[in-house]
Order: sequence, then structure tokens, then C-alpha cells
Amino acid sequence: MKTFLSTMLVAAVALSAVIYSTTSHASTEHLEKFKQPFTESAYRQAQADAQLVLIDVYATWCPTCKRQQDVLDSYFPQNPDSELVVFEVDYDSQKEWVRYFKAPRQSTLVLERGEQRLWFSVAQTRESAIFAELELHDQGAQ
Repeated sequence: MKTFLSTMLVAAVALSAVIYSTTSHASTEHLEKFKQPFTESAYRQAQADAQLVLIDVYATWCPTCKRQQDVLDSYFPQNPDSELVVFEVDYDSQKEWVRYFKAPRQSTLVLERGEQRLWFSVAQTRESAIFAELELHDQGAQ
């Protein structure tokens, strides 16, 4: 019985890994349209074009940031016509931009259109709260 349970556990873990990698890969392709690493030139162009921009100040080691990114990753499949562009600012390597956006720490989200700040949040992980702010300003989501 112990061997049977061990075999079933190994099979379940293997199946979970296959499902995760398949769905993760599919969503990654879709997200390339919306998410990109932060560069000053891309950001300035988005401002000039009055695009809806979400600045995601994250750190790879931050569990709150990971949760926020999971929420953002689920936003786009539900809003395929979204106009939102997400720029990911690395908290550890882009300190100049962390200061520019006045992010007190990693897990800061800043929503802007042009040069107007629309929303600022630190450590918010509730999907309903994040979605509400994005949908309020994202005309493609409506």
C-alpha cells in the first residue's frame, strides 16, 4: 500500500508539472504583448502616446511581488483588448527608477496615463482591488 501511494504521489506531481509548464508557456506568449522590461525610451514613448502604463516595481526574491505578477498575468486573458502596458522595474538593479517612481519598496504598482498618476499601491495583492483600478482606466477592458 505504501508503494502504491508513493507511485501515485510521484505521478500526480509529474502531471502537475506538465500542466503548469503547458499553461505557463501559453500565457507567457500572450503576455509579451502587454508586459516588458522597463527602459527609459519605451517609457517616455508610452508617456508621449498617452498610453495606459502600469509600473510594476518588483524583486525576484519578493513573494508579494510574485503574487502581484500572478494577478497581473491573469488580468490579460480576461481582458484581451486591454490597452494597458506593464513596465517591470527591477527593484535591485534599477534603483534610479525606483526613486523616480517614489516606490518605498518592492511590490509597488504605479498606474499612469501620459504624465498623470492615476493610482499608487504598495503590497496590494487582492485581485479584486487590482482589477478594479485597472478596469477603471483601461478602455480596452470595457
